Amino acid sequence: MTIDVASLLDLARKAGVMIATAESCTGGMVAAALTDVPGSSDVVDRGFVTYSNAAKQDMLGVGAQTLAAHGAVSEEVAAEMAAGALAHSRAGLAVSITGIAGPGGSEFKPEGRVCFGLASPSGVWTETVEFGALGRGLVRAAARDHALRLLQRGLAP
Repeated sequence: MTIDVASLLDLARKAGVMIATAESCTGGMVAAALTDVPGSSDVVDRGFVTYSNAAKQDMLGVGAQTLAAHGAVSEEVAAEMAAGALAHSRAGLAVSITGIAGPGGSEFKPEGRVCFGLASPSGVWTETVEFGALGRGLVRAAARDHALRLLQRGLAP
């Protein structure tokens, strides 16, 4: 399912909500999709590309203990990334992505596993999606699209 990003942005306008993104494996693809639409600056506040663990800690406040206990690709880290994006922005809705786009992975964290977080003033929600070993480009595109759908759901009246 293709996301109509202009409609998503219109939902944000109607709700009076600014959006922030916190991205790891997608490297800014969600922020790019949002800002590809002219006029998006009135509802897109900022995007954090936090590819390294140090960036997740420095820019979003992800805990060293969380990273050590669960690893970067975990719902716990996705939750802290989304909450951190909300706290370090003027947004009312933030989405986060952390995953293994490939190639590679492990028995415990396979290629194509992506964890998402969605944060608003009412709390943080997380989920993990197993996209499978589709190849780096396809996993990243699928993660981008899924994050846009999460934003859309978070803005739906």
